[in-house]
Amino acid sequence: MASSKMAPAIGIYLGTEYSCVGVWHDGSVEIIANDQGNKTTPSCVAFTPDRRLIGEAAEIQADKNPTNTIFDMNRLIGRRFSDPTVQSNRKLWPFNVIEGAGDKPKIVVQYRGEEKQFYPEELSAMILAKMKKIAQNFLINSIVWDAVVTVPAYFNDSQRRATKKAGDIAGLNVMHIMDEPAAAAVAYSSKYDYFTMEDVLVFDLSISTFDVSVVKNNNGAFKVMTTARDTHLGGKDFDNRLLNYFLQQIKREHKKDISNNPRSIRRLRSACERAKKTLSFAVSTTVEVASLYEGIDFSSNITRDQFNEINMDLFERCMGLVTKCLEDARMKTTCIDKLVLVGSNTQIPMVQKMLQELFHETELCKGINLNSVVAYGAALQSVMLNYCTPPIVTLRGNSLRILQVKVNVHEILHNFTIN
Repeated sequence: MASSKMAPAIGIYLGTEYSCVGVWHDGSVEIIANDQGNKTTPSCVAFTPDRRLIGEAAEIQADKNPTNTIFDMNRLIGRRFSDPTVQSNRKLWPFNVIEGAGDKPKIVVQYRGEEKQFYPEELSAMILAKMKKIAQNFLINSIVWDAVVTVPAYFNDSQRRATKKAGDIAGLNVMHIMDEPAAAAVAYSSKYDYFTMEDVLVFDLSISTFDVSVVKNNNGAFKVMTTARDTHLGGKDFDNRLLNYFLQQIKREHKKDISNNPRSIRRLRSACERAKKTLSFAVSTTVEVASLYEGIDFSSNITRDQFNEINMDLFERCMGLVTKCLEDARMKTTCIDKLVLVGSNTQIPMVQKMLQELFHETELCKGINLNSVVAYGAALQSVMLNYCTPPIVTLRGNSLRILQVKVNVHEILHNFTIN
């Protein structure tokens, strides 16, 4: 049996909706697929009478086991139970959150026939342990220990300490808690602009929230200068607009109101989400749902122009938050050197068009997978922390060239191949 060796440090994006893990491997960053073949894993943990489920397995059974399926750990970790945000979200969550010792929230579940209570960091640790296992399975005969873990830029000291504790519980040495926008900016650093002065705007449109940040690169030190947030705007709002559009069409053309049918709504919403993604690459698509209601098949066309019209006020809200972020930073659009896109919803052509119109000739960075760009940057940062010098990366379109790097601490010359 081969002996184990210490693995390189890993970068983990511990997201509210999903998580992923990356590692520097054979001269490039590898975002590692889980056991389902997916490079992102739902940040979801479920408890059943006989086992614990994490990721896709937890998410797929959520409708049947809502009170024991836990998500949104980032909205709980490091907060007090009395926090107004926690109290507001408690009304929306199907699982039970109670007050624990020291005003800390605890999540109550039924597991193996008994009531169990968990602190948020214990549940986040389960996600981190899953990321560690994914990396461990990829890095055969290696021991995964060191990690850079990302958090939202708005996290305070308590939330960061709790995330560090989650890493400890998961059996990780968390070398650095890194802001997500800073990690995204690092992902697009190159041999020409890592050790330089530049300002990067990170546009992060996730499923349920929207963040815009200005990150300053000060000779290799990436710092988030300001962040503007809209917690009530995200990709699901575009889905909901499409859903309402088709509900009205069904009511108008078929004289049927299916808004009180949860199964029909769930299936139509899924079809709308697929249509949104398709319209990022095609000018029209067809929304089809077999036996949507009363055995009737539903089919309707939607064009990209119609999608844009339905959602134009939401796109304008996005640009309004960009303007606010710049105003908070006391900067003009001409001060921004790069625009970094994060999240699959930034693939929407109108979003990119409006950004380019606002920033004119500023570089739009979207060559790295939009869902894993934060983990990508965290993995690059982990190399920096391990060797005290960055891996030098040049992006050319969708290709990646890794150049020769001298590692000062160990005085080793690392020669990386061209992919």
